[in-house]
Amino acid sequence: MDRKALAEVFSAISSVMDQNKDYLIELDQQNGDGDLGISMSNGFRAVKLYLEQAEETDMGKLFMKSSSVFNEAAPSSLGTILSLGMSGMARQLKGKERVAFSEMNEALDKGLHLLMEKAGSKPGEKTILDALCPAIQTLKENEDISAAEAYALAAQAAAAGSEATRQMKPIHGRAVYYGDKGIGLLDGGSVAGKLIMEAIADYLGGAG
Repeated sequence: MDRKALAEVFSAISSVMDQNKDYLIELDQQNGDGDLGISMSNGFRAVKLYLEQAEETDMGKLFMKSSSVFNEAAPSSLGTILSLGMSGMARQLKGKERVAFSEMNEALDKGLHLLMEKAGSKPGEKTILDALCPAIQTLKENEDISAAEAYALAAQAAAAGSEATRQMKPIHGRAVYYGDKGIGLLDGGSVAGKLIMEAIADYLGGAG
């Protein structure tokens, strides 16, 4: 993956977030402030536009700037969390203009762990991590197959992880105030994570 491919990936994610903006808003209104769809749509669109115009080729620098752009365009709790993940990826990819599938998986893992460390969260707490953690683990376990095939499996893992949040009690953010009433509800953040993985899988499937 290089700058051009990265821009195309974020364009694919941006398109999916735009298409699901109202759905994410609806999910977030159940036990949040309802801004999830807006922040995800605005955030990924901003990064897409930045990458389309960027002349920088260092993947680490591209991710670091993308982190800043995303955080500014998506001033929400999930926006901050995802920008932390991007900054963690940036550290791992510093100095690289082309990144192999396994290297990107390692960067995703580093970003995920920085995100969990800074947010003080882990899988099983009804958050985006319930989609991202099984997806990234699936990618790392399937480096012997094509990226397109691996991301298809990762998207399935993310979808299953998101669906599992229905049975979880929220312990972060405004959803905490709903207590046991939150059980049975699908977590909007986890759906955003699932959509990210599905968008990448669809892009790679089409590219392949």
